[in-house]
Amino acid sequence: MSRRPLPRPRGLPVTRDAMTRSDLVAELAERFAQLTQRDTEFAVKTILDAMSDALARGHRIEIRGFGSFSINRRPPRVGRNPRSGEQVTIPEKLVPHFKPGKALREAVDHQLPVVASSDAVQVES
Repeated sequence: MSRRPLPRPRGLPVTRDAMTRSDLVAELAERFAQLTQRDTEFAVKTILDAMSDALARGHRIEIRGFGSFSINRRPPRVGRNPRSGEQVTIPEKLVPHFKPGKALREAVDHQLPVVASSDAVQVES
């Protein structure tokens, strides 16, 4: 069964590139020539493992200027089996949550394309 893609807000560019762990390692190795590729891979793995362990223990992670990671509780609820329509109890879940910091929000916001006033769509009421 295929899922429909989520709607994208108008005016935002479609981005298909994602930075992977390998891309992050390559970027850091390039920026810090004194580190070997192996050292960089170890550093990235250590940081991500420490963050994962902290979240698994229920701790909050706060990185100033970047954002904070925390755990949100999703309460139990009643859902439906899409095939049979039968009611199903969905248990409580703890899920990781990221809240971007002000500096990150502003940096991302400045990357939006600027719409010229002549290109702007006017809505009549």
